Amino acid sequence: MAAGAARSCARQRALSVGQALFALSFSGAALIAGWMSPSATLFIVVATLQLGFLVSAAWRIVLVLASREPPPQPTLTSSDDNLPIYTILVALHDEVDVVDQLVERLSQIDYPAHRLQGLILLEAHDHATIQAVEQADRPWWLRPLVVAAGAPTTKPRALNAGLAQAIGEFVTVYDAEDDPDPLQLREAVARFRADASRTLACLQAPLRIRSDDGDEIHAFLNRQFAVEYAALFEVTLPGMARLGLPFPLGGTSNHFRVDVLRGIGGWDAWNVTEDADLGFQLWSRGWTQGMLARPTYEPPPGGVAVWLPQRTRWLKGFLQTVGVHTRDVRRLGGRGLFALVMTLGFTLVSAGLHAVVLAWVAAAVLVAVASGLPPSTPIFALSVLFTGTAAALMTARIGALRAGTPYGPTDMVLSPVYWSLLTVAFGHALWRLVRDPFTWDKTPHRASRSIVATPVLMVDPQPAGREAA
Repeated sequence: MAAGAARSCARQRALSVGQALFALSFSGAALIAGWMSPSATLFIVVATLQLGFLVSAAWRIVLVLASREPPPQPTLTSSDDNLPIYTILVALHDEVDVVDQLVERLSQIDYPAHRLQGLILLEAHDHATIQAVEQADRPWWLRPLVVAAGAPTTKPRALNAGLAQAIGEFVTVYDAEDDPDPLQLREAVARFRADASRTLACLQAPLRIRSDDGDEIHAFLNRQFAVEYAALFEVTLPGMARLGLPFPLGGTSNHFRVDVLRGIGGWDAWNVTEDADLGFQLWSRGWTQGMLARPTYEPPPGGVAVWLPQRTRWLKGFLQTVGVHTRDVRRLGGRGLFALVMTLGFTLVSAGLHAVVLAWVAAAVLVAVASGLPPSTPIFALSVLFTGTAAALMTARIGALRAGTPYGPTDMVLSPVYWSLLTVAFGHALWRLVRDPFTWDKTPHRASRSIVATPVLMVDPQPAGREAA
């Protein structure tokens, strides 16, 4: 498909005819039912939520089983002459503090320099970062590219500018704070070349969270964030890839065939989670995705002041993506729509309900105890909640084991507190979607206290596999 072909994007804020009819029909039916029979309507709502918890729990178990087998590991070529040109894109905005660290880490990538093209994408108004990049001791293949001023000022718009200048057969995206495995590009080339069907368009490397100095993550929020990443990148996405389903990409360490990416028009510059959108865009055009084994390490976000805007942007972007891909569900097909619902759909619903459900269950138990009601009164609701919670904790625990992320009993007990914070972010995301739909809430980064340099390894045809789990 040629670039510029018809494609729904997040800038189209109006509902489609189908979306409008569904919203009106659903809202009308809910209002009529609530007016005619409030108790029956409440029962249906509660039963639906309970069913959702059970479906979510069952789905997590399926993903755990599907993800037990690690991604395929074709032999990495030791001949530099047979490697294609690879383009690396890094979009920077107000990142003066991490420029030197970024350059050092990209310099450690184990790939022949004459086969590399690195573009550091910079905003025209960000003079401080431009100067820092120009003065950095960069390898010759890594150069700055200033993106022309324009709207929106988002990462995907900058990436599209870089894609237009890419000369590689493959392209990958890294973030300012990333520390990718040096052999990640070689693994991606081997995987693409081993694809007999020629339908594999994208590979996602697992993202793993570690503290700035490489030691154990101590803070509550950072530990929970690291485990959340582990569950996503070690269980959920590998499981979906194994099942042959599309999935939302992470914002970094995606590896693409350049011709395919250009063919679908690149990234949606108006979607603040362009990565989540792109996985489903590829699927709707007949392309598939896979997972790599070699990870990229990232630092945790830090305190709530950084975490909340970041999570708000993610949830706002998920809402945009769901809106985009439900305008015409025929393009996704049954399996694609199922994947959209089970990933972004469930993420949004659970984020919106975590604190509400927790408060409701706590109130139900307290009322039952205070009123002297039989213990069986809230027992079914508690059983369903326990089942869903146990499945979530199991997924988190297995993901943490595979990623080498600390996750003990205390972390498990405190998990509902973290999940409840997601409800705060969800409410904020809804408000921002209405008020500032295309504003990019940037996550600030700082250089590590000591750069954890991953040594450049020799080509290893048999990389270490994940721990059995």
